[in-house]
Amino acid sequence: MADNTPPPRRRTLSTRIAIGLAAGVAVGLVFGERASVLAPVADGYIKLLQMTVLPYVTVSIVAGLGALDAGQARTLLFRVGLVLLLVWALALTIVLLFPLMLPSHVSASFFSTSLLQEREPFDFLNLYIPANPFNSLANNIVPAVVLFSIVLGLALMKVPDKRRLLDVLGVAGQAVAQATYFVVALTPYGLFAIAADVAGTLSFTDLERLEVYLVGYIAVSLLLSLWLLPGLVAALTPIPYRALLSRTKDALILAFMTTSLLAVIPLLTEEAKELIEDYTGRDEQKEAAVDVVVPASFNFPHTGKLLSLTFLFFAGWFSDAVVRVSDYPKLAGAGVMAMFGSVNAAIPFLLDLLKIPADTFRLFVTSSIVNARFGTLVAAVHTATVAVLGTCAVTGLLVFNARKLIRFAIVSAILIVVVVGGTRAVVTMAFTRPYDKDLELTSMKTMTDRGSARVFRTADAPPLPPVTTSVLERVKRRGVIRVGYFDDSLPYVFFNIFGDLVGFDVDMALQFARDLHVQIEFVPVTRDIFERGLDPSQCDVVMSGVAITADRATQVRFSTPYLDETVAFLVPDRFARRYSDWASVQAMGRLRIGVPSAPYFIRKIREELPNAEIVPIARLDDVLAGNHQPLDALVTTAERGSAYTLLHPEYSIAVPMPRPSKIPLAYVVAGRDSEMTSILDTWIELKRKDDTVGALFNHWILGQNVRPKERRWSILDNVLRTSK
Repeated sequence: MADNTPPPRRRTLSTRIAIGLAAGVAVGLVFGERASVLAPVADGYIKLLQMTVLPYVTVSIVAGLGALDAGQARTLLFRVGLVLLLVWALALTIVLLFPLMLPSHVSASFFSTSLLQEREPFDFLNLYIPANPFNSLANNIVPAVVLFSIVLGLALMKVPDKRRLLDVLGVAGQAVAQATYFVVALTPYGLFAIAADVAGTLSFTDLERLEVYLVGYIAVSLLLSLWLLPGLVAALTPIPYRALLSRTKDALILAFMTTSLLAVIPLLTEEAKELIEDYTGRDEQKEAAVDVVVPASFNFPHTGKLLSLTFLFFAGWFSDAVVRVSDYPKLAGAGVMAMFGSVNAAIPFLLDLLKIPADTFRLFVTSSIVNARFGTLVAAVHTATVAVLGTCAVTGLLVFNARKLIRFAIVSAILIVVVVGGTRAVVTMAFTRPYDKDLELTSMKTMTDRGSARVFRTADAPPLPPVTTSVLERVKRRGVIRVGYFDDSLPYVFFNIFGDLVGFDVDMALQFARDLHVQIEFVPVTRDIFERGLDPSQCDVVMSGVAITADRATQVRFSTPYLDETVAFLVPDRFARRYSDWASVQAMGRLRIGVPSAPYFIRKIREELPNAEIVPIARLDDVLAGNHQPLDALVTTAERGSAYTLLHPEYSIAVPMPRPSKIPLAYVVAGRDSEMTSILDTWIELKRKDDTVGALFNHWILGQNVRPKERRWSILDNVLRTSK
């Protein structure tokens, strides 16, 4: 019987890793953003780690399976499959308990281009079936590489004279493993660069909106990686709890810092072999099983991927589209299947499936700054757990000790209650804040100082002198350009909380006046200009997010378009998913749809929804303020509608797919003046080319840099007060 006392392990590498990690964090905190110079070193180290992974996976699976007979292979498939199902069940239990951590909450966001993107379908064939194995190897398509290796290994099982090839593969595997150990020896230096870059550049503001999810995710990931998974191993095998974590700690630290499970697969495989050998004795069958189980398990969703499903509960909570208990079976089943592919493709699919606003996906991407590390840690512990449990299952070493199992269940239940309840209490007390996205919008200011302006709040501005030659000539003669605006043109023109007229087109108008070397004044106009034309005595030009339509073009003269908007529905949060597809909207029957009172919009919606009751609306503000008859949905555009959701977070934007409809925006020239139109067209093209339009779009429509970007805190800048 094997001695259960493992031999002493050298601690040199772990100590050096700890020193490198601590030194990197210290450098990042001292130098701040200056530490980003180490980013190429960090990236290069990660690439070195990944260099040997796919060769190792291929050689290990082919050699491991090839050494088995058919009976052993069937046993491996069945027993390891049961182990994997057990681990999945444990992970899904934690995922489905995640909503209990979330306190009671309201949100909205600026426009996102993700609203306009159709969901990419999962391409399972290309992901799993390697028509060209070398292409799969070159492009890092791991599932296809694994399947190719499995097929080749199964074929090798039936080859009579296979020992010579197995010997060659064994030597090749050892060579790749040695190369991996050489790279691993560089870990302290690689982690130093990674830690310095992360600690020096990670912005605190990136985490502001995600505290609740981050705390909950970190709590459950640590629960899984530090107790549930290693505790399950200790309950079912001769391997003690501490031994699993102690033996694999180097690989776990490496996985956490690099966020690459691939990079540590060779190391985890070798550590699992040594761990099993220490506590159960040396056996070639066990080594062969580990060589197959570890790489092959990568082909299936690991616990780190399944833990990403917790985001769906957070997104539902965040957007007031809470996932119901009746949806849990659908989430669990579809979630496991979706995670066979890319997480970044699976999450949008599942958001749609559960009718959660798609724009929350941006929060998932942001959360990966932190969560990717903890998710990879869980994935690494999962891999070690499946390797040990799977190998013990195949070799008959699983131990069903009632006392150990009951102790594991009791301790797990207590820890789950403590983690779930404690996390909810912490986030409720520390991280819940009142809704303030409306202030974020209404406190926006012009991007840069483009000069002062005179602003009329009512239509009491004195009439302009008659046009003698052209509107442009009058502007030059007066030295002032008068710009008309609509008072319901958020986010193109609006008054902020400081009483200033601001917005995308206010910035554009200020820049236009500056380029013409004239002063500027703003005056409100009404939308009846589209019925009677724009009187030159009112203003010279209207710059206020005006949509071009054929009907309007018969009454006024437009400049060349400067932006395109996308037709969308503005609906209560809980209905956003229903209105994201034309077929779904059409299937809802007779709806009351509020549509801007313009013939073009009314005809467009009537063509798409012939059974709907069209209700013309003059002002979106009045409807949202409750001064209108009830409506099922409002037709607006995604770009400006998103701004309204900031003021009314109970609403969401839904862009119906397929065939998203675009509407161009342009400026209206008084008196249909050709000379002013010509100069305005030329100027718009110039502003497109010099990226003025793009910069303003990013600021006013996408909400980028709404708050000034602050330099990352560092000891040099904030403590020692050195010059930048």
